[in-house]
Amino acid sequence: MGSTLAEKIIAKASGRESVSPGEFVTCAVDLAMMHDSGGPRRVEPILKRLDAKVWDPDKVVLITDHFVPPVDAMSAAILDLTRKWADANGITNFHDMQGICHVVLPERGHLSPGMFVVGGDSHSPTGGAFGAYMFGIGATEMAGVLATGSIWIQTPETILMSWKNQLPEYVTAKDMMLAMCGKIGMGGGRYQAIQYAGETIRNLPMQERMTLSNMAAELGAQVGLIAPDDITVKYVEAAGGKVPETWRDFQIEAAENPNNNLYFNAEKLSPQIAAPHSPANADDASEFCNIGFDVAYIGACTGAKYIDLVAAAEVLRGRRIANGITLKVAPASLRDQNRAKDDGIMQVLQDAGAEFLSNSCGICAGYGEDRLGENQVCISSTARNFKGRMGAQTSAVYLASPYTVAASAVTGTLTDPRLLLGE
Repeated sequence: MGSTLAEKIIAKASGRESVSPGEFVTCAVDLAMMHDSGGPRRVEPILKRLDAKVWDPDKVVLITDHFVPPVDAMSAAILDLTRKWADANGITNFHDMQGICHVVLPERGHLSPGMFVVGGDSHSPTGGAFGAYMFGIGATEMAGVLATGSIWIQTPETILMSWKNQLPEYVTAKDMMLAMCGKIGMGGGRYQAIQYAGETIRNLPMQERMTLSNMAAELGAQVGLIAPDDITVKYVEAAGGKVPETWRDFQIEAAENPNNNLYFNAEKLSPQIAAPHSPANADDASEFCNIGFDVAYIGACTGAKYIDLVAAAEVLRGRRIANGITLKVAPASLRDQNRAKDDGIMQVLQDAGAEFLSNSCGICAGYGEDRLGENQVCISSTARNFKGRMGAQTSAVYLASPYTVAASAVTGTLTDPRLLLGE
């Protein structure tokens, strides 16, 4: 079998003993994930023209998260079409208005080590956190997968992002990602397989690993893999998923050659902020002190999972947001929101002055009514800060971890969270 994790999974999916970088192979798809924006409304017309049916309804997961909640007749019609398509095609794995697809998919036990998965969204590499080869495809490719259950792929090289030592307090996976974006740029992944490795990675909880794999897209990679371990297995089993007996076969941390190894020292990392309009514009948070803003946003699959809400609450407990600042919080999933409510986290955020939005992509992807206005400046826990993505073309977005977003909301200027929480 292959010498890298990516090659091992692709070989398994293609029914071959081994594959090599550059080879084109056809792979059987274990699971296909779609959402309401790029899903049924896009693929249904193609399938009708082909007179094709879904190859295996049990291997399709459909999640509504972009047009949630509906704000006009168009968004309501799209959600209605999505629900009717799910029913007509026997899609039992349909999660309606439960949160963002990249969080709902694993929390419902759909992912496990060694799977070959496609997703109809650019942040589908999130699945790599579970030792699954998961990547994003467009509607035309998705229609092909739905009709045939397979897709061709060019076997990628593996770029190993190796991290050593422990992260300092109040430094997170989001800071790691922004640092990597700053070092290799948004095209540094070369649409290859990035794998995160080393003791730092192995000590991260699953939701932090998900942040790393999610933002492989910002590095320009096809996938963002992490070798499975006992933490992976525990999460998948708790979510009701099935872990294959062979999962240890995928415990591989390797690249083809030394030139594909990049090294990072976690203990030297400080909280990061990325300036508009690219995640690659990252530097230490201390370099951005005294910059003002209007909106602080804790949301998205990258920055509003349960662990992110806990981080924000640690900063906000007993504090209030600064005058003139709006803090908006959109928990990434309903389950994470309910867990945070049960643990008192949501109350801490509310007491600090936070406004709550729906469990959806929302402002992160520029959907719905709650978007940035003209000339507004935002510090956000999202993955992207492209010009106009979150609203008006004249708006500007700084990216940071939930710790940094919350600390900045308290002070009213971009702030290293350690100044509030103590180094």
